[in-house]
Formats: sequence, structure tokens, C-alpha cells
Amino acid sequence: MQIDEVRTFALTLPGATEAPHHELWSFRVNDKIFATYPGDGLRVHVFVDEAQTAAVVAAHPAAAEELWWGRKLAGVRLRLDVAPDALVRSVLVDAWRRKAPRRVVAVYDAAQQ
Repeated sequence: MQIDEVRTFALTLPGATEAPHHELWSFRVNDKIFATYPGDGLRVHVFVDEAQTAAVVAAHPAAAEELWWGRKLAGVRLRLDVAPDALVRSVLVDAWRRKAPRRVVAVYDAAQQ
């Protein structure tokens, strides 16, 4: 998956926006960051919980690694050249769900059925 495809997908999630974040670009919902990516377009940083981070890294060690911000495990870093497209989409949706308002998630879920 290319970063342009990641960007297109992330911005289809309800309420998602894109904005600069220091030296990175960020995807946000309700002004809360759910993912970032550096300008090189080679990887995406996705903010999921520790359990999901561990599961993704264990299942896809060539494509994923833990993302640490200081002493805090913040999520997972995905290498776009080897991460399966379905994995990237799934992790992005999960991160978006963690930050999106419940009513927005409910509307999204209803539309997916």
C-alpha cells in the first residue's frame, strides 16, 4: 500500500481530517490524532492500545513494530512496503474508533452492515 492510498482510506472515515503535526502529518478525528506519517511515505504510525499493538507485532513481525513515544507504548509502526493492505485498513479503523465520538462510530457501524 502506498501512502496516498493510506491517506485516501483514512480520510474516508467519518470526521477524519489531515493536519501537520511537528515534522509529521497526522490523521485526526474530533481534533484527536489517531495516526501519523512522516514525509518519506514509507510507514504509518497508528495509535492503538497495548494489546492490539502486541497482537499486530506478533502476527506481522516483518511489517510492524512497537511505536514508543518516550517511555509510553503509543501504538504500532507499520512498514507500508510489506504490511498487508487489509492490516493497514483494519488498524487505522481501530485507532479511529478509539478517538471518534461514540455517535459517529455508531453511524459508521450501521453503514457497514
